[in-house]
Amino acid sequence: MCLGVPMRVMNIEGETALCEIDGVQRQASLMMVENVGVGDFVLIHAGFAIEKLDEADAAETLRLFRQLLADGVLPE
Repeated sequence: MCLGVPMRVMNIEGETALCEIDGVQRQASLMMVENVGVGDFVLIHAGFAIEKLDEADAAETLRLFRQLLADGVLPE
């Protein structure tokens, strides 16, 4: 199963963003999205930001992922 994970952009250098969620940081390419700034939420998949999200959508997606983890539907 492949998942895109919402993460907050913490830093941008060129077309690479340092993104974070729940203390986990990953670098991701921004080459597929436009107008992303520090503090924005992006959907990360396979090392790429594939979509910019508003904060409410990111929060709802993370809530659902956390519920699936708690219910044992997704592996940790």
